[in-house]
Amino acid sequence: MQGQDGERDRHGARSGGDRSPGAPDGMPAGASAGTAAGSPHGAPAGTAAEVPSGPPPGTPDPEPRRGRPRSAAAERAILDAVIALLEAGEPLAGLSIERIARTAGVGKATIYRRWSDKEELFVDVVRDMEPDDPPVSGTEGLADLRVMLESLRTRGLAQRSSALLHNIFAQMKSHPKLWNEYHGTVIAPRRLAMVEAVRRAVAAGELRDDLDVELIDDLFVGPMLVRTVHRPDAPLPDDLADRIITALLQGLAPAARV
Repeated sequence: MQGQDGERDRHGARSGGDRSPGAPDGMPAGASAGTAAGSPHGAPAGTAAEVPSGPPPGTPDPEPRRGRPRSAAAERAILDAVIALLEAGEPLAGLSIERIARTAGVGKATIYRRWSDKEELFVDVVRDMEPDDPPVSGTEGLADLRVMLESLRTRGLAQRSSALLHNIFAQMKSHPKLWNEYHGTVIAPRRLAMVEAVRRAVAAGELRDDLDVELIDDLFVGPMLVRTVHRPDAPLPDDLADRIITALLQGLAPAARV
């Protein structure tokens, strides 16, 4: 449904009820400059039709306004509103779309054009607070694995340094629908990307080809997850990803004695 602010939704599409292409602001869908009130076809008999305002036909469109699109500004306001409410001590379960909209200064329709429910919105809030996923080549094997392991380490550091982010994750795990949404849209794609990197490393001869690729992936990710999730006091040094990769490639058996 078209909201009062007339913004585009998250994907750039307009919902039903928008004005027709080329219609002046405020004109309902299906109307045109030729049928609007005051036009030659819509003027009462015996009255002069109003002259349309605006530039003459054929005049080039003026240069578009520069700056942040209104839709991006609204989305930023919504994300910031959720963060502000959480910082004020509001629990995730207690947040309503009405409360978020009021805090952000937007209508509920503006939120629902971007997120279908609270869970989808909260996942984007968490992603906004986490460090961005780094780009990977998509063609390398071990090199891409190292980048993704390092990203896992930096996300662990972010949770340790942000009490709010740590608290949000703790709350998410007690709400199955929210955790499933986060797992399906964030964790699962990350894991798939790592498995694909393992496949590339195997194909390139960097890793053994006689082991299950998912097991190999678990062997790489497991140590980092233990450090970042299960051992919150364990150190996360800058070279941790390299140390994990080196240990796995060299193996844990002692060197053969001569």
